[in-house]
Amino acid sequence: MGGFECSTFYRRNGKRLDLVASTKHDLFCREDYLRLQDQRILTAREGIRWHLIETAPGRYGFASVLPMIRNAANLGVQILWDLCHYGWPDNLDIFSTEFVRRFERFSVAFARLVRDEMEGPHFFAPINEISFFSWAGAETANIAPYLRRRGFELKCQLVRAAIAAMEAVWAQIPEARFLHVDPVVHIVPNPAKPRLTAEGEAYRRAQYQAWDMIAGRVCPELGGDTKYLDIIGVNYYPHNQWEYRGKMIPRTDPRYRPFNEMLAEVYQRFGRPMLIAETGTEKDQRVGWLRYVSEQARMAMADGVPLHGICLYPILNHPGWVDDRHCHNGLWDYADKTGNREICHSLAGELKRQQALFEEEVTDAKRICLSAA
Repeated sequence: MGGFECSTFYRRNGKRLDLVASTKHDLFCREDYLRLQDQRILTAREGIRWHLIETAPGRYGFASVLPMIRNAANLGVQILWDLCHYGWPDNLDIFSTEFVRRFERFSVAFARLVRDEMEGPHFFAPINEISFFSWAGAETANIAPYLRRRGFELKCQLVRAAIAAMEAVWAQIPEARFLHVDPVVHIVPNPAKPRLTAEGEAYRRAQYQAWDMIAGRVCPELGGDTKYLDIIGVNYYPHNQWEYRGKMIPRTDPRYRPFNEMLAEVYQRFGRPMLIAETGTEKDQRVGWLRYVSEQARMAMADGVPLHGICLYPILNHPGWVDDRHCHNGLWDYADKTGNREICHSLAGELKRQQALFEEEVTDAKRICLSAA
């Protein structure tokens, strides 16, 4: 799968990000989908930009997303739609009951559009990375709304909104499927602060809290239920393991936990179909990282984890969230005036190699099933 970076939150200086526009994916989405097909990638993650669609309460204009819908439908590219990816309309308090109501109505409007414009099956991610969003936006003040000590409150609010959105979409598309995405992390004791070991383990387990809330396992007053926890998307990057209140640990560190074990833990806890919804890194490390994640994914699948896809994220290089630096983390670079993008040949070569290895795994699995029958 290919994931198009689509964050739209405000920077501290008051400027709103719009990485769909910054990467010119809005102008060249058809060319980008054709590029995916050339690499035998037929599924993509896209984010719709709520603030551009609902410019006044209850008034929806879909010009910003219609080219993606129609070109994907025409070319046969399956889209997983993020309804909210770190952005919401101006003058809307994210903690208010109005936020939930407007997100619900917005989800109805978009579901109707998708239903009428594209053939199914239809997949939606209601709110991207609820746990990370809450931590970064309302615990550590790294992204909007730039608050501290309100992370749990925001997490509850986002769960309410996600549940309302799912019910709204189901009312229009009863067979719709939902993807719930969050990072998976591993946290090890800090040798300089051994007394915090138990606290660190509790912090590690908190990575599951949003999924538990959606499933109704904790905070049932939010309305969660097992029917809402459909597909789990795990995001995994090189910086997802660290010492509690300490430094990041690299893969060369003996304390580094193999990714296949982390995937197995998620499946053992929730028993749901899974995707690797985001993974990637920058520059020369891209090839080795894709190789590692793919190898670990095959190991997890061999152990019975129902893993249905890996999403290269982002698929396009983009300007950095904070400083507009040129992030070389995609398969393709910035577009020129005519929509051409230079490909990262080394990553493309590794992608082709990994595709062949996964196809071999699938062929072997089918052969075993047939012989058993």
